[in-house]
Amino acid sequence: MRTKIVIRRDEVSPSPYGFHVDELELRNQKMDPSEEARRTDLMTITRFVLNEQSKHPESRGDFTILLSHIVLGCKFVCTAVNKAGLAKLIGLAGDTNVQGEEQKKLDVLSNDVFVKALISSGRTCILVSEEDEEATIVEPSKRGKYCVVFDPLDGSSNIDCGVSIGTIFGIYLMKDAHEPTVDDVLLPGKKMVAAGYCMYGSSCTFVLSTGRGVNGFTLDPSLGEFILTHPDIKIPKKGKIYSVNEGNAKNWDGPTTKYVEKCKFPKDGSSPKSLRYVGSMVADVHRTLLYGGIFLYPADKKSPCGKLRVLYEVFPMSFLMEQAGGQAFTGNQRALDLVPKKLHERSPIFLGSYDDVEEIKALYAAEEK
Repeated sequence: MRTKIVIRRDEVSPSPYGFHVDELELRNQKMDPSEEARRTDLMTITRFVLNEQSKHPESRGDFTILLSHIVLGCKFVCTAVNKAGLAKLIGLAGDTNVQGEEQKKLDVLSNDVFVKALISSGRTCILVSEEDEEATIVEPSKRGKYCVVFDPLDGSSNIDCGVSIGTIFGIYLMKDAHEPTVDDVLLPGKKMVAAGYCMYGSSCTFVLSTGRGVNGFTLDPSLGEFILTHPDIKIPKKGKIYSVNEGNAKNWDGPTTKYVEKCKFPKDGSSPKSLRYVGSMVADVHRTLLYGGIFLYPADKKSPCGKLRVLYEVFPMSFLMEQAGGQAFTGNQRALDLVPKKLHERSPIFLGSYDDVEEIKALYAAEEK
């Protein structure tokens, strides 16, 4: 219901404002039925997943329960990020992770939150986090059939300056019952059953794919629920934006150098592409997914194997891109065909609009000849 305030002037003893507050009339005005329906018929992420579950009669709801715990972890981290300064969560925790990167306090907190949430779901058997050197094998009494790989707080170097950061995750299904080992997650990305990320920025956005397209949900703080706001995301076939750290340009290989040069100085008479680079993979990939273009993090002389981690950065984002109609390429092969040999393996990555990735693939093919 919409409330309309009608002010009635006091003709006998006017107040300085020309009316008395106690003489306000409140008149209720009915909202248009279609508008009211849109406000009440909200597609929450739980309802969305349950609808998807109903399409599979054999489903027992395990994935729905697992996802609800991931969503809960994201809500917790979102709250922690929003009040990080007040709670003194910003700053270093005094330790380094397996990558040799100094851990922020929020990194440590986020990792603890997700590990505990995933184990308590009772639906996981092995967890791989960016922050932990070894995989976490869930104790038998709490085991399920899913393997989860995740980066609990991607882009954490940007925490202190308020830039968007996020959580990235990928999910594998262990099809037969056996003692879980790291081999259960050292699989190509195409074997994932779901992937997604949650971005903590001006709004909290949760993007998910279960292998049937990509959908985006935005957290409504007043409801405490993620609401479907970006149904069936499709990346434009070609974009006008490229995203890369040009500070590494002197160390790039030939194909990457030629591609970026082509973006800046096209020879076919087209307009140059715009450079947009946040330095937080979640933020850069989210923009690429919605607006089109290409995100590049190539190998270079300093990082000959690339910098981004395969299991919990390259694979989930590549999975989402392909589900949205884009491509993901490592410089040698389709990203999702890559078979990692260790938990924290790195890889170059080029992902984004289909036609833009085709251009970089053509440059690498020409280089091989």
